[in-house]
Amino acid sequence: MSVPSDPSPGPISAPGELRYFLTALGYFTRLPLPGWLARWVGFEPHYLHAAARYFPLVGLLVGVAGALVTWGAMLWWPIGVAVLLGMAATLLLTGAFHEDGLADCVDAFGGAWQREDVLRIMHDSRIGAFGAIALVLALLLKWQLLVAIGERGGLAVLLAVLVAAHAASRAMAVSYLATLPYVRAEGKAKPVAQRLAGAGLMFALLCGLVPLWLVSPRFCAAALAALLALRWALGRYFVRRIGGYTGDCLGMAQQCAEILLYLVAAAWMWS
Repeated sequence: MSVPSDPSPGPISAPGELRYFLTALGYFTRLPLPGWLARWVGFEPHYLHAAARYFPLVGLLVGVAGALVTWGAMLWWPIGVAVLLGMAATLLLTGAFHEDGLADCVDAFGGAWQREDVLRIMHDSRIGAFGAIALVLALLLKWQLLVAIGERGGLAVLLAVLVAAHAASRAMAVSYLATLPYVRAEGKAKPVAQRLAGAGLMFALLCGLVPLWLVSPRFCAAALAALLALRWALGRYFVRRIGGYTGDCLGMAQQCAEILLYLVAAAWMWS
């Protein structure tokens, strides 16, 4: 299956890029735009495609929000409670958008073998046992790993890792737009699922890479190696099972990458 062609969004301009960024903010979070601003942004199909380059930047902002809540909560409660409140803030901010993709994918890949059955289950809004178990394990892993990072590395390292993981995990997920085909004829992610290349791809990757480097060059090197291995393994699995990716697959990739980065950071604390 071929990757959809890249519809030209027109020449680069500051107002146009702001429009694409606000489109990404509205698509990937639950933040409401004021009425006048929403009217100015408007909507065209190519806005969502152009907005994909801002996916990691939106993730960075989500991570900053979670870090601020965690930092504020640390003034009043133990680290375990503070981390949990920070996680809750990111879930509220995104509407558990990516966690939903994880649950749908685990239900589908765990509950069917044929491609058509996998896509049908993935499209079902109901959650099954596999998906529920995956969500519980993912949230527990994040919570315990972040607590461990904070206890070992201190508050500053915890907050830096939290921000970097949200940005870098989304950069890894959005990189599939550059290499894999979108497998549905229609779908919520269809307008986003165009070939991402050139300056747009480079900007998305830098938004994920720079926060990792700011944590520590050594951590960045280890995290990048781990992300590349995960990207290869997941991409190969997606192609083998369904021939490419769906929007839910991107959500699953983001969640797996975020957890992997916390695992790397926790191991880095003990090295």
